[in-house]
Amino acid sequence: MLNLYHNKAIYSGTGRRKTSVARVNLVPGSGKLIINGLPGESYLQFSPNYLRVSCSPLNLLGLDKEYDIYVKTRGGGLTGQADAIRLGLARALCTINSDNRIMLKSEGLLRRDARSKERKKYGLRKARKAPQYSKR
Repeated sequence: MLNLYHNKAIYSGTGRRKTSVARVNLVPGSGKLIINGLPGESYLQFSPNYLRVSCSPLNLLGLDKEYDIYVKTRGGGLTGQADAIRLGLARALCTINSDNRIMLKSEGLLRRDARSKERKKYGLRKARKAPQYSKR
């Protein structure tokens, strides 16, 4: 989706993972990452793994210094949010140029990871863990 903000194009995409939802906006700029109003490094607790995962679509296409990333994310933990940002960023990059889609799809960055926590069943301690069996 394309919007205009101060005569700059804004490209947006939505990503989801587990219970996390991330709305990603790409604006032409210098390559900064802002998540919920905070610098991306401090929001993701300076974890190199979370930062690498979040910005992997831009790094793959070599556009890491050309766009500023503004993210509003909610729900879940940092792992789910980082993966949701990755999917939203990949979807936003597809709206910029349709040639990006081929490269992102071959790396599996456009696939939504549908795994989520399984519900607890009655009579069990967790989703599948049963109480210890007693023969007598």
